[in-house]
Amino acid sequence: MTMQKPVELVSYDPHWPQAFRHIRARLLALLPNALSVDHIGSTSIPAMAAKPLIDIDIVLPGLEYIEDATRVLLSQDYEPRGNRYDDEVWAFLSRGSVPAERVYLCPAGNGTHRNRLAFRDYLIAHPQAAADYAALKRRLAVEFRMDGDRYTAEKREFVDAIVALALAGKG
Repeated sequence: MTMQKPVELVSYDPHWPQAFRHIRARLLALLPNALSVDHIGSTSIPAMAAKPLIDIDIVLPGLEYIEDATRVLLSQDYEPRGNRYDDEVWAFLSRGSVPAERVYLCPAGNGTHRNRLAFRDYLIAHPQAAADYAALKRRLAVEFRMDGDRYTAEKREFVDAIVALALAGKG
């Protein structure tokens, strides 16, 4: 049985965008086939409380690029965290970097990637929705402090509703 780490939210750190730019430059040098390297997740939304973890989507030209990219990430001390979301998304966690990095490999046209950008951009453009999300996260972080999976699952309904609004061009 793995020991669950507590869900730890911190206040927004104005250094996160700069940290992302640094990581992005390194990843683009390592993975020249990448079509884009995008800052996603709560650390990409100004003023948002977040786990101190930079979430990054790396979009590759197609599925056939995933294996080579995986080899590169493993050689750079990222640990594989499996195929996620039943949607051709592979997760990796950096070992020992500060801030921590969670990197996702996905092929071009990936639905999970599209939804993440839609969610991020909607919250950046709609401060009230962002404030509502921050409040939800804080409440869930207390309620499910030792259950990260449940913390994530309980946010799903809110996230899905925002993605639906964003993709419908509402707001």
